[in-house]
Amino acid sequence: CSFVCSPKGFPKLKNDTFLRAARGEETEHTPVWCMRQAGRYLPEFRETRAAQDFFATCRSPKLCCELTLQPLRRFPLDAAIIFSDILVVPQALGMEVVMVPGKGPTFTEPLKEVEDLLKLRQKVDVTAELGYVFQAITLTRHSLEGRVPLIGFSGAPWTLMSYMIEGGGSTTMSKAKSWLYRHPEASHQLLRLLADVIIDYLVGQVAAGAQALQLFESHAGHLGPEQFQDFALPYIQDVAQAVKSKLKEEALPLVPMIIFAKDAHYALRDLANAGYEVVGLDWTIRPQEARAQTGKDVTLQGNLDPCALYAPKEKIGELVKKMLEGFGTQRYIANLGHGLYPDMNPEHVGAFVEAVHTHSRHINKH
Repeated sequence: CSFVCSPKGFPKLKNDTFLRAARGEETEHTPVWCMRQAGRYLPEFRETRAAQDFFATCRSPKLCCELTLQPLRRFPLDAAIIFSDILVVPQALGMEVVMVPGKGPTFTEPLKEVEDLLKLRQKVDVTAELGYVFQAITLTRHSLEGRVPLIGFSGAPWTLMSYMIEGGGSTTMSKAKSWLYRHPEASHQLLRLLADVIIDYLVGQVAAGAQALQLFESHAGHLGPEQFQDFALPYIQDVAQAVKSKLKEEALPLVPMIIFAKDAHYALRDLANAGYEVVGLDWTIRPQEARAQTGKDVTLQGNLDPCALYAPKEKIGELVKKMLEGFGTQRYIANLGHGLYPDMNPEHVGAFVEAVHTHSRHINKH
């Protein structure tokens, strides 16, 4: 077991509650972490990032490590997630992305015509292009000293495709969706290219020390059930299957995988059967309903409305208790239904984490 437990001589894991819940094993308390837990709501994050360009920060293993550890110094979270961005994958394909203050990530030359696909790298050496993420993971895994597991992640193919065509955020995703209707073949070609890079990228993260993986299909809500079936789900399934078979081939640990498809409750049954141990949920679905649709063989993760953290602390405790009663404390990882917002009070994040631990322990005892 020595290699499986600690490749690269990593410190022994002291708190494996998150991994046990992900695998469906029994836990004393419900584990909790937050999407965007390393983020601008922390003054120390803003200080660390102050002078740095966003993507330059992503390319600095030392800074990524520091930002990943900051929330863990404050809160007894049950997992860390590496500080990075989903758009490093389009960058690896040769696209330029810059972070524009007040506007967010922006592609200097988005894909406009089908011919633009030829500008993308058709073969990506992930170690050459994304090795800085792998270095950040290895450094962070050592620096965590086994306190909690480290999660690696990637954007899913459709979500990345939509950014690459829209050139940034969008309320309608109409440019990207028009590709799906006008150029289905080229869309599949792009999605396939992305899936292949994502697969190698995720396997590389495990080789570097990631102990779980999350795939973010953040723009699932822009698709209807049919387009999701055609352009998102097959690639989501393929990523899970291919990552697992490559991990086996390379004798790497088979880590639990999480799929988070925001606003895709029309596809929960399919997502539960897509080959992931954990299905992440946004805040727009009732816990009981999600359980009914996903069955007994997957762990659920989520789904407190992030805005609930603006409520007074006692109210946060009540909402957490209700959420735990809805999901049950087992086969469950508490989280928000999306990421933390920059203007949130860190003390309220602390109240959320503490409420999950306190109430789940209490429910388990009785």
